[in-house]
Amino acid sequence: MAAQTPPSSSPPSPPPAPGSASVTGPSDAVHLDAQSLKVLAHPLRSRLLSTLRLGGPATATDLAALLGTNSGATSYHLRKLESVGLVEDTGEGEGKRRLWRPSTEFTAWNPSDFEGDEDSETALNWLTRDYARHFSEQYDKWLDVSMAWPAAWQDACGSSDSMALVTPEQLVALRDEVWEVIERYRRVGQGNPQARRVAVYAFAYPLDLDRPPASRARGGKEQNR
Repeated sequence: MAAQTPPSSSPPSPPPAPGSASVTGPSDAVHLDAQSLKVLAHPLRSRLLSTLRLGGPATATDLAALLGTNSGATSYHLRKLESVGLVEDTGEGEGKRRLWRPSTEFTAWNPSDFEGDEDSETALNWLTRDYARHFSEQYDKWLDVSMAWPAAWQDACGSSDSMALVTPEQLVALRDEVWEVIERYRRVGQGNPQARRVAVYAFAYPLDLDRPPASRARGGKEQNR
């Protein structure tokens, strides 16, 4: 599934060089622990991180204007994100105007890492749903303007879905192969004036929700966002 995101006026730093990612996803991802998960599972902090990843380095004042909050609250929440390594000061701000950037382009976690920790499981449930809401919001924005884009882009973008009959292990293998393909294309358009950034989302979930399998120990590969 892919949705086009037109470039912002302040493009983010280039992604890591091809080949730097592991099979399951980018090797430069921030791996969430219980503390960083609970910090990120907050409406404004989640949006601050995604805005920095999409638009590139920005000050608290810039971000406050974009997100409709005040700069004081924005500065506080940026410092909370900084405390767990999700954002960092570029060191290029002027005076007290700190310029912030995301620490990496990706966040990763294993749901099984938080098993038995009720607070973390609640935070993870909220964060996962927030990502789904964010996808819906961003895709709606593309649909609002898609008819103004060239036909070639309209044809290339869009959404698709399919079904597969798999075990958890086979689903992990499928996801790993999808990541390998995405990694190959992350920078192929660099230097081409016709290239634009696109968002590629992938969701996988069981369809037969009334037929849960027998309980077993949880575990597996990391999920990446």
